[in-house]
Amino acid sequence: MQAAGGTVEGERGAMERWRRMRPWLGLGAAFLVGSIPFSNIAARLTRGVDLRGVANGTVSGTGLYRVAGFGPLAAAGVLDVGKGAVGPLIAGRDHPVAAALAAGLCVAGHNWSPFLRGAGGRGLSPAVGALGVVAWPGSLVLLAGMAGGKIVGQAAPGSLVAQAVLVPVLARTSGRRGALAGAAVLAPMLAKRLLGNAPPAGLRPGRVYLTRLLHDRDKR
Repeated sequence: MQAAGGTVEGERGAMERWRRMRPWLGLGAAFLVGSIPFSNIAARLTRGVDLRGVANGTVSGTGLYRVAGFGPLAAAGVLDVGKGAVGPLIAGRDHPVAAALAAGLCVAGHNWSPFLRGAGGRGLSPAVGALGVVAWPGSLVLLAGMAGGKIVGQAAPGSLVAQAVLVPVLARTSGRRGALAGAAVLAPMLAKRLLGNAPPAGLRPGRVYLTRLLHDRDKR
């Protein structure tokens, strides 16, 4: 009986240690997995191209489609969405703050990947995956923004509108937990949109930042 009791206590202790470690593991996994540049890997494997040298240097699905077509784009897109879910899933729904921070860290890793020396994408795909775990209505908001932008031929304003309403929508549909998750993914997405891949050139940086915010590029 003592041995059985000791085994039960040992299992309970192991479960408690895992419960305490989960948030930290989720945060670390979120940034590490988020940093994996699937679009750039696909471009290199299929066309031998580094997306940092294509167009404005953003490592994104748009650049991948331009050089490799739909097949590699679809594969990389699924992986980019999927990696957004990893950190929040590990952190667990019983740790809502850690899960929200994990969502934001995944987007940050994607946007400023250490594997690309700080280059990266815009974070929409991993944000969709992360919010699918933490606050699923947010995924629908971002997808609707992307789809609407594509329909009218203005992807950047479409995504900006979705980002603008993301936190209010999640606050209404998912409460504080949703609002926190929305803010966590929104911060690195807006930061990357404004900072771009290089400091603004010329004598009017304010106009460049405004153009980046509205059109996600340096010139209209």
